[in-house]
Amino acid sequence: MLDVRRRDFILLGGAVALPPLLWPLAARAQLGMPVIGLLSPTSPDTSADYLRAFRQALKETGYVEGENVAIVYRWAEGHIDRLPALAAELVRHPVAAIATMAPPGALAAKAATTTIPIIFNVAEDPVRLGLVASLARPGGNLTGVNFLNAELATKRLEFIRELVPGAARLAVLVNPANATIAESTLRDVQSAARAMGLQVQVHNAGTIGELDVTFATFARERPDALFVGPDPFFRSRRVQLALLAAQHRVPATYALREYAEAGGLMSYGASLNDAYRQVGAYVGRILKGAKPADLPVVQSSKFELVINLQPARMLGLTVPSTLLSTADELIE
Repeated sequence: MLDVRRRDFILLGGAVALPPLLWPLAARAQLGMPVIGLLSPTSPDTSADYLRAFRQALKETGYVEGENVAIVYRWAEGHIDRLPALAAELVRHPVAAIATMAPPGALAAKAATTTIPIIFNVAEDPVRLGLVASLARPGGNLTGVNFLNAELATKRLEFIRELVPGAARLAVLVNPANATIAESTLRDVQSAARAMGLQVQVHNAGTIGELDVTFATFARERPDALFVGPDPFFRSRRVQLALLAAQHRVPATYALREYAEAGGLMSYGASLNDAYRQVGAYVGRILKGAKPADLPVVQSSKFELVINLQPARMLGLTVPSTLLSTADELIE
């Protein structure tokens, strides 16, 4: 039987001839290369731009993937129920830190470890979610970025009301499989809608088929506008949502610029690229020795209003000059 020490030597010796990114995880850890776990409810193809921002921030703190740091990716591919098992895998590796995207990932990682640093990226209040004790003094092994999209419901409604001044009936789309985001979205939207005199119709969808069914009901209910909740599943289906909204002639508002770039009418929210960059910067600081408990939660301050003029024209909407001058970007 091959001696254990000789086997390890062969493993490392064989790995040295390969690019660092291809070395076995155990070999990278033994050679002193820190390993980061990245846990996401979505898929790689929907997160490419965000990952570039994350890696760029890591590079600015001195860490380059494949050279002096390794990243282990775990994607739930839209199946939120997989996140606890994926988080447990990262803890077993083990990794030096875990970067998580969206509340379900942060909560799954928090349940999996009390010692490995966790850097989250969430739209909801992390104190209300139970992730940290306070924004200024997180305590424990978690800190991260709060990009505030859930708290911007009032502003999003004001913008869509300005674009569709006669709107009275508002459809709100949430994903019931992601209860944390769905509940906070409905709470914020219903409160803002009441103050504006809007009637709210709640629609649930967590699959591609359910999205089709939801939009089919619009032929009967005829909402004046649609508010799409800030959910990772919806972001992964942003092209389908834009096409369905155009097909059913429903003016829709979204949380992130990616929706408008995919053909959606209007988006307003924090810059997710900026949020991922901030997560990468915090991961780099933690790899250098900073403690999560000592790093206050960062609140995004970069917000973007993006209007796609093509669907506006298709819907027969005239964009007011006030919105034209307020928008950060107009897509022709």
